[in-house]
Amino acid sequence: MSKSTNTAFSAPKGVPDYVPPVSAEFVAVRDGLTRAARLAGYGHIELPIFEDTGLFARGVGESTDVVSKEMYTFADRGDRSVTLRPEGTAGVMRAVIEHGLDRGQLPVKLSYSGPFFRYERPQAGRYRQLQQVGVEAIGVDDPALDAEVIAIADAGFRGLGLEGFRLEITSLGDDTCRPQYREQLQQFLFGLDLDEDTRRRAEINPLRVLDDKRPHIKEMTAGAPLMLDHLSEEAKAHFDEVLAHLDALGVPYVVNPRMVRGLDYYTKTTFEFVHDGLGAQSGIGGGGRYDGLMAQLGGQPLSGIGFGIGVDRTILALEAEGKAAGNPARCEVFGVPLGDEAKASMVVLAARLRAAGIRVDMAYGGRGVKGAMKAADRSGAKIALVLGERDIADGVIGVKDLATGDQRQVSLESVVAEVGAALGDR
Repeated sequence: MSKSTNTAFSAPKGVPDYVPPVSAEFVAVRDGLTRAARLAGYGHIELPIFEDTGLFARGVGESTDVVSKEMYTFADRGDRSVTLRPEGTAGVMRAVIEHGLDRGQLPVKLSYSGPFFRYERPQAGRYRQLQQVGVEAIGVDDPALDAEVIAIADAGFRGLGLEGFRLEITSLGDDTCRPQYREQLQQFLFGLDLDEDTRRRAEINPLRVLDDKRPHIKEMTAGAPLMLDHLSEEAKAHFDEVLAHLDALGVPYVVNPRMVRGLDYYTKTTFEFVHDGLGAQSGIGGGGRYDGLMAQLGGQPLSGIGFGIGVDRTILALEAEGKAAGNPARCEVFGVPLGDEAKASMVVLAARLRAAGIRVDMAYGGRGVKGAMKAADRSGAKIALVLGERDIADGVIGVKDLATGDQRQVSLESVVAEVGAALGDR
């Protein structure tokens, strides 16, 4: 006797499902974060889920943990090396170059959202398939644009009702001061008793060592020279102007001179939003300026700045504050037909209501009144429409307020307008 093959499947480890009612909050957070970008004139870009592996190796940096440890890379049927996108900026830059967007009006302002993939140890709000919202402003090196990008993220969080977050910001300098600083930092690091992997990281990108979360490394590097103390006059003036714009916009911040982002392409303005309610993994989003990235990927030597915000992390931050976004209700109106003739009429009425922009569901499968009303309550609807065959003959329908239990009869002709008025406070 052969074994049954009807084994239940589960989602891959570290890959979350979003199902009702939780999915309503996911959509609300994603769309809320994106709305702030749309209000600032950022157009939508839809990126491929996978790209040529070389794009990320060159664009993100081979010394980063993302490239060296976390990418989902495989050979396709044509034996080409492709990688599931671990972040959005490199793909956006590739698309801007490929489609000549940088040849038009500048800055190119784009926003995107969707899944990104990193093979890391799954934990609360940190998944192997992570959901992000991002923006990129490409082609103009203007501190006011830096401030706009940061203010968009700040407005996105506040629009969701989030309050207990903190913006940390620094400058990573430019091409005129980074080489000298790199040399000083390496000189400091090579004087420490580093393990082989950390020493190799110090040789490739010494800033990455300052981002090491291990306590003994943090202790050893506590006295390391800081980039903010070695900025060129131009880089310092740029940073000071960004801060002045943030002050004018009323966006609070904390200057963190030891902050290092996890990607190699950042220059000048670099920032992170953190929420202490999330414990050690406190980051909910961040970004910065990447002035050399486009040229590095074969395009013009144009500057850019952007951010990526974790949708999953933002949901956890809201939960830490005892808040939620979105309405878990599946619909606003639930139809309760009593009999086959009433069901046929209710199907048409539901379509009329949906055409008027009202979310409608109804009882299917010949349920009795009691079962149908239970379904109405579970749907989260505010109103139940109760229709019997005698009602059809009389040209009326019952409109029941599910919160109060009050029910009244209205004409079938006017029910769409009546329901729309009753839901006017949506």
